Amino acid sequence: MTTAVVTGADRGIGFALACQLHSRGVTVIAGCLSPSESLERLGVRVERLDVSSPDSVRSFAHRLEATTLDLLINNAGIAWRSTLTDLAEDNMLAQFQVNAMGTVRVTAALQPHLTDGAKIGIVTSRMGSIADNSSGGAYGYRMSKAALNAAGVSLARDLAPRNIAVVLLHPGFVRTGMSDGKGLVGPDEAAAHLLDRIDEMTMETTGRFVHANGESLPW
Repeated sequence: MTTAVVTGADRGIGFALACQLHSRGVTVIAGCLSPSESLERLGVRVERLDVSSPDSVRSFAHRLEATTLDLLINNAGIAWRSTLTDLAEDNMLAQFQVNAMGTVRVTAALQPHLTDGAKIGIVTSRMGSIADNSSGGAYGYRMSKAALNAAGVSLARDLAPRNIAVVLLHPGFVRTGMSDGKGLVGPDEAAAHLLDRIDEMTMETTGRFVHANGESLPW
């Protein structure tokens, strides 16, 4: 039976991913800061995880003990406003810790648990694309996601000898708490498309940056 870890699984896209994987019969380990009642009722294994904390990530990996993983979805992320006139540097650094470093920490800590041939999905954003930036602003979020994209490509190269494929995924403009409920698609639809992209990826396509609809995105 397939076993998957989903980070940031207590709400939004992460919760939808956990639900849909669970409905497929996948054994889901949901890592999250604050387990929700909905997640507890789902019947998946819920573990506390703060991806910004090295100690929390190490503890999370230790609690998995001999568990082997076929799929890791690095979904945990935060978004705070930052402008040229109000950089909010503490918030910018927090976004780096969660959005960029968090994925690297979790993947490094869980590397011994990943089976050869496993898959890794990284939920990023086209706001991390330099070529696609036509509106400016959002300094902390854009910079953290650009860093995440760079890390994702390195992970794809470093894990290739073990046939572990990595895909960088833009979910679209999704109606979640992070977007204040604004967006073009709901979390369930976004999650379904993200899982389609994960299902179809191979070692020939590892390291790609793609929209949930399958469109290749510019770096």
